[in-house]
This record gives sequence, C-alpha cells and structure tokens, in this order.
Amino acid sequence: MRTLHNYLTRQVLASLLLTVAVFTFVLLLGNVLREVLSLLVNRQASFGVVAQAIGLLIPFVWVFALPMGMLTATLLIFGRFSADQELTAVRASGISLLSLITPILLLSLALCGVSALVNMEIAPRCRVAYTNLILNLKVQFSAFQLPEDKMIKDIPGYILYVKKNRRGNLEDILVYQADNTNGTRTYHAERGNLEIDSTNKLIYLHLYNAKGINFAQNKGDIGASEEVVLQLDSGSAAKSARHPAISDMSFSQLRDELRTIERSLAHPPSMSRLSPEALRSKKKEMQRQISDLTSPIRVQIHRQVAFSFACFGFTLVGIPLGIRVHRRETNIGIAIALLLVAVYYCFILLGQSLDTRPEFAPHLIVWLPNFIFQAVGAVLLWRANRY
Repeated sequence: MRTLHNYLTRQVLASLLLTVAVFTFVLLLGNVLREVLSLLVNRQASFGVVAQAIGLLIPFVWVFALPMGMLTATLLIFGRFSADQELTAVRASGISLLSLITPILLLSLALCGVSALVNMEIAPRCRVAYTNLILNLKVQFSAFQLPEDKMIKDIPGYILYVKKNRRGNLEDILVYQADNTNGTRTYHAERGNLEIDSTNKLIYLHLYNAKGINFAQNKGDIGASEEVVLQLDSGSAAKSARHPAISDMSFSQLRDELRTIERSLAHPPSMSRLSPEALRSKKKEMQRQISDLTSPIRVQIHRQVAFSFACFGFTLVGIPLGIRVHRRETNIGIAIALLLVAVYYCFILLGQSLDTRPEFAPHLIVWLPNFIFQAVGAVLLWRANRY
C-alpha cells in the first residue's frame, strides 16, 4: 500500500508542478505583454525592474494557477491510471479506491492551506506592490522622458510643449494652464527642469526666466519671473493607490476596513424626538445603509476564504472524472479542466457582480461552487468506489 501511495503521490506532484508552471506562464503572459514589456521596449524600465515586476505578479497568478493545476493533474494522472488498467489491477488486489486516494486528498487539503496563505495575504500585498511599482515607473518616465517637439495633453489642467529635453533639463518650454477660478495662464520659459516627489507621486515643473500672461475677466496681465514652479498632477491615479482598492486588500486589511466602517456608523445621532414609527423606519434605513457599505468588503472576505478551498473541491471532482473519462490524452484532460474551472469561476464572478446588492446574499454565492463541487465529487467518488 505504501508503494502505491508513494507512486501516486509522486505522479500527481510531478504533474501538479508542470501544470501550475504552464498556467502561471499563460496567466502571466497577458499582464506582461500589456504592461511590463511595453515599459521595457520604451526604455522606461531596466531588465532588473521587469524581473521584479514579474516576480510580484507570480503570487497573484498563483491564486488561480494552483486550483487549476490540481484539477488538471488529477484528471491527467487518474485518466492515465485507468486507461493503463492500473486501477483494475489495484482493485483486483482488494484495495478500495478510497484507501488508494487518501494521500491525494490529504495533499489537496495541504494545498488549501497554501492557497489560503497566498489568497489572503501574499497575493494582495504583492499586487499592491506591483501596482505601485508600475505607477512609479510611469511617473518617472513622464518626468525624464517628456517627448521633444510634441504637444503633451496627458496632464490634467495643462498643455505642455518642450522644444528640447536633455534627461530632464528642458529648453524652450511653453505651458498652457487652465484654471476655472483664476482664468487661464500661459508661460514661456527659456529653460526648466522637473523634480519628482516620489512620496506623493507628483511632478514639479521649474521654469526659469519665465514670461507669463494671465487671462482673467477678459484682461491679460503680463509678467516675468526668475522662477515659476508648477505642480503637475499626473500622479493623481498613483496617489489613490496608496490606499489599496478592496479587491487588492489582504484578509487582515479587509477585516480592519470592515471594523472601521462599522464603528463609524455604530453611533448614530440622537433620535429621541422621533415618533416610535419614525424611529423604526430610521433604524431600518440605517441598517440598510450599513449593509450597502459593508457588502463589497464582506464579499471580498468570503471570496478569499472560499477560493482557498477550491483545490479540495477540484480534487474530489477530478479523480472520478479522470477514471470515468478513461483517456490518456493530455488535451482531453486540459479541456475538461478548463470547462470545470469556467463553471466554478462563473459563481465567483456572479457573487462579485452583486457585491452592492446585499439582499441577494452575494457573500454566500461565492461559497456555492465549493458546496456543489464537493457534493458532486463525493457522490462520484462513492459511485466509482462501488464499481
């Protein structure tokens, strides 16, 4: 029995490592081609920074690659195990299917623990670090690689023109600034440079020997200054990333966020002067508002926890399906795995799409695929063990 257990465990582990590597590469490819490689081609990042960005993306990709890899591995190994008549030989020796697959089930539970660590802590933090890294690169690029002889309209409130750019040292600069309060201003400076505030992700444009015209109330005031400093708010999106989005928060951050919101709404203003009926209506409305505000956070918390058990549900389904399919071909196993993964993720996407509709209990919807897959897998295993 120990020999069989070791044999199956080695086969599943080898296939698991291969499938996880393949799925990680495929899932990384989209992000890398869309963001990272474009920075490298445009000389915005070095190979070291690109390697760092890819390294930060890998834990985020593992959230999906680990369950998919475990499902594919069980389908492939047990499909081949059945097609080669090895399962028939094992049963002829008086060994039941359930006792044979016990190490694989224990392996899937261990992977659930790994998935929980990745889903709830490592992946969200790496995703935030990756986002900040990309934003920092874009801010630095805009500071030092402003294109020459081209109108720059990407910075809110400004239109810039730079005749020459020598690694951040600018010459012959034209600036148009739109200000809803004080009208509009134009500046023309012989030279200038840019300063990066990495902490706040802002760019400061220093103009030297600048001549400016201020158009306000149909009047044009002309002035000159030795130095003018303009704050270019091209990092407005980057500033918002300092507080991660709900989808990028770790489990502990989500829990703290939920407690903060609940505490802030736990002490309503005095309603002693209201009638009993108005008081009940007001409390009901406040409860609805609290539920609306906290529902997206609750959905994300439940999604992280529920998704951590995907490996176990996929293993329960993958073993009997692999035996029933009775095929050695890799493409059949991968096709079935992708179909099951699509079904599983549909429930996750449905729950997330309803995260602002607490009346539909979206935090429970994300648990449905686990219950369905585990129930179906248990029934299929019981039937496969009988025959």
